[in-house]
Amino acid sequence: MFFFYRDVQLSEQHPYVKLTVPSSFFAKADFKRLKQMLGSFRDHTWDRWEWDPDSKSPDAHLSLSRQAVYFHVSPLLDSQGTAGVRGSKGFTHGEHYWEIEFLEPPYGSSVMVGVGTQNALLHTGDQRFINLIGIDSESWGLSYKGFIWHNGKSLKYSEPFYERNTVIGVLLDLNAGTLTFFRNGVNLGVAFSGLEQVSKALFPLVSSTAPETELQLGLRSQRMSSLQEQCIHIITQSLSHCRHAHKLPLPTPLLCQIHTHAHL
Repeated sequence: MFFFYRDVQLSEQHPYVKLTVPSSFFAKADFKRLKQMLGSFRDHTWDRWEWDPDSKSPDAHLSLSRQAVYFHVSPLLDSQGTAGVRGSKGFTHGEHYWEIEFLEPPYGSSVMVGVGTQNALLHTGDQRFINLIGIDSESWGLSYKGFIWHNGKSLKYSEPFYERNTVIGVLLDLNAGTLTFFRNGVNLGVAFSGLEQVSKALFPLVSSTAPETELQLGLRSQRMSSLQEQCIHIITQSLSHCRHAHKLPLPTPLLCQIHTHAHL
């Protein structure tokens, strides 16, 4: 529905990478932004993850490709609370970037993007319309109203964004321990620090209180901090299933790392 393939020249190290992106990226205005982001993340390789159908609110519905999420879409019910969904891949090290496009103008009490652990809250009912990502110590989020949230506390971070097709980029740098947001390719500055001290994997999150909110996954990339990590990533991406890893003629400690990486 939303995706097609296009080869993009990324760098000499990775001359042609098969990249799955929304077709809207290749409109004239968006292609300029795409080129800018490619320059900013020159050492990144493309990553593969999607929204997890087993880690979401019952009020969040996924597209067949699991790249888009639709909130509170029942024609018979108004929103009954706050709904969230988690990405299928968690991160424990390295630098990771992804983009979320707002296919409809955000409105209502809260629409958010951010990160959280596996323990992060993904649903509230009973008419509880809250800033879900950052409601406790398990998540860190940005509201479309321009506030960042963590542990139930908020801080003014940026101007609000109300426009259709706004693209929010998320840069999770676990080497530096920082979380930074971008708006239509513009760096908004570091929102959170100290994330290297979190002892759990961090997952992409989105949430909404508003009926018919539509959020679309866009670019996803990562940079490993060592040659070994890059090799593990390439091997993992090449395996049809992680259970095949034990057949590789590699040392046992390296096989254990490959197995762990495949399950993140």
